Amino acid sequence: MSDIPRRTFTRTARLASLPIGAAGRSAAGLGKRLAGVSAEQIAAENQTKTAEQLFRVLGDLKGGAMKIGQALSVMEAAFPEDVAAPYRASLTKLQDSAPPMSIETVAKVMEAEFGSNWRERFQEFSDAPAAAASLGQVHQAISKDGRKVAVKIQYPGADKALLNDFEQAARFSRIAQPLAPGIDFKALMDEMRKVLAEELDYFREAQAQRQFALSYDGDPNVKIPHILAATAHVLISEWIDGTPLSKIIESGTKAQRDRAGDLYQTFLLSGPTRVGMLHADPHPGNFRMTADDKLGVLDFGAVARLPEGFPAAMGQLLAIAMSGDADRVIEVMRDQNFILPSVEISPTAVLNYLSPFTEPAQTEKFEFNRDWMREQFGRVNDPRNPDFSTGLKMNLPPQYVLVHRVWLGCIGVLSQLNAEVGVRGEIERSMPGFLDYFANNNKNASL
Repeated sequence: MSDIPRRTFTRTARLASLPIGAAGRSAAGLGKRLAGVSAEQIAAENQTKTAEQLFRVLGDLKGGAMKIGQALSVMEAAFPEDVAAPYRASLTKLQDSAPPMSIETVAKVMEAEFGSNWRERFQEFSDAPAAAASLGQVHQAISKDGRKVAVKIQYPGADKALLNDFEQAARFSRIAQPLAPGIDFKALMDEMRKVLAEELDYFREAQAQRQFALSYDGDPNVKIPHILAATAHVLISEWIDGTPLSKIIESGTKAQRDRAGDLYQTFLLSGPTRVGMLHADPHPGNFRMTADDKLGVLDFGAVARLPEGFPAAMGQLLAIAMSGDADRVIEVMRDQNFILPSVEISPTAVLNYLSPFTEPAQTEKFEFNRDWMREQFGRVNDPRNPDFSTGLKMNLPPQYVLVHRVWLGCIGVLSQLNAEVGVRGEIERSMPGFLDYFANNNKNASL
């Protein structure tokens, strides 16, 4: 393929083909059923074809559409097994193996960035991509000085594609506003637009990756590749070999899953304290375990810059929720604009809404799994549940957009790993205000 679809009409039509295709398969299935084919066989065939179409359409469109698929891959542990299983493999593919662009297009981008003799920068350059994701694809090469390197090339038109998909999402948000009156959609969309624009800025990504790589240089548990060169549309960095996190999710031993889960969680939550930034793209395609048992981390296009660390209110809010003081939780959430002034909400329901974050921190170690994740997800997404409307009443302040995305994504991946990790200890180290709240409460209780 030489390019990605950029026109709004084209991309909208391709996205619309997903539900239309599903409807067509259902109609065809009815005909097969009348012809004597079993319902189970028809359902299995439809699920397989839908999964294949999902990968093909979201993968070919790349941009924001593929990011939707990557977000689904992070959260698939929350869906019922009979729904998630047929799509799991296709969603996993979207993490790092989208349909690639042609070598002719690759050559055009490289020539535009480095000149017609761009191949002379390398001893070897593999024309076959090693990975292809939402905004760019990666080629393996050997640098002039003999190092194995990763050459990340942005798709031509990725900026327009991303903007088109965002505009579709923004239009949907205006329709959804009456359904979720507690959410400030305009502020949320403005923040998302800013985040998406930053992901297209390879100079900004290079700066972030350099800071992370320097901070973790020589670390016994984490390996981050150093940036060797950067242009507006190409990044060249050290290559990292290793086992993708998706493989460990699929077939890793308990020891491997626990080790990967512990390093993954620690890296994500400790970033603001250690580097002043949060790696904000937590899907498994960006992580792998190296031969020396380190966590290799890739793709720093999405980061939240938090020079002062996590907001102080986060640790305080988490501690208050864990203590069960529902009324005080409401006060803090209103103060932080998580609950808008005009919205009335049940304090108990809010505690339940926060339970995916608080429950794992109640013990020294917590074992995540898909059943637990489905229970948490169902509590606020099943219309039959009394807490269903809580999420619709909650607002997500713009400054918390990436923080919420990362933490919830982290929980989703840990549940896929079925990993047993020490959540409490990392929260104590990384969340300001958390230990202070308990220390002050214990001090007051002893007076």
